Amino acid sequence: MPRLTLPKAQDYIPLAPPQKNNDSVRAPSNTRKIPEVAILKVGSAQVEYRQSGSGRDLVLLHSLLTDMTVFDGIAPALAESRRITLINLPGYGASSPIEATGIAQYADHIAATLHALELTAATDVFGNGFGGFISVALAIHHGANLGDFLIADALAAFPPPAKEPLRAMAARVESEGMAAVLDVAVKRMFPDAFIAAHPEVIAQRKAALAHADARAFAAACRALAALDFTPLLSRITNETLVAVGELDATTPPTEAEKLAAGIPDAQFRTVPGCGHCPMLEKPAELVALIDEFLS
Repeated sequence: MPRLTLPKAQDYIPLAPPQKNNDSVRAPSNTRKIPEVAILKVGSAQVEYRQSGSGRDLVLLHSLLTDMTVFDGIAPALAESRRITLINLPGYGASSPIEATGIAQYADHIAATLHALELTAATDVFGNGFGGFISVALAIHHGANLGDFLIADALAAFPPPAKEPLRAMAARVESEGMAAVLDVAVKRMFPDAFIAAHPEVIAQRKAALAHADARAFAAACRALAALDFTPLLSRITNETLVAVGELDATTPPTEAEKLAAGIPDAQFRTVPGCGHCPMLEKPAELVALIDEFLS
């Protein structure tokens, strides 16, 4: 059952089109111009988003360590058969921070955003990392109003030792700013071999993350460290696929599989040779996986 009274859509403000992002191993059919971004007011917050394509709706939610431009390499291919909506999460890009202490509040905010965008109950959701955790909360609390879920690189809960790096990042950005965690973020996202082979990707990801709101980033880190979906997963009735990179050290396959096991009838897949960011590391394989699951 929804946790909020959802606002009506308000006027949006178009922004200048972003520069085309060339920071990925290309997914198929990535030749079309990237659509303009826009701003939507949702309650007291502003939300930056971008839409392209036509057909059944698919929403893409980015990770803690990226922004919505991380999908630039795969969105054109996905938009060949769907309407794609990219959303910058609170504190990223032009999206304003929100008051949130738990992942359920971020899910409420995204549910309100989807309602304001007048997306239908058949809307499917893909979330990676932070966006994947928000997707789990969406399925738990707002699943009746949504379609299928593809959750990449997320967990039911972080094991105790894995909570401390999140809390440490939160404290460091609050005292030193986003620049202080960029190197740590890169190592959480990518395997060493990918970092060495793609310095241009690393530079562009660092540049994008440096612009995130430090307080919003810290709040998200603490919300991730505090979450435990385990007792709530049985509430999910949506068709769900949990995917994880074979080499993901941030949300390891052995832990991600526990998330899938807790969701009734969920499927589980690993992405060979991939870390935490399949959109950049294995874009063609990710597009194929999304197409296969949602078809």
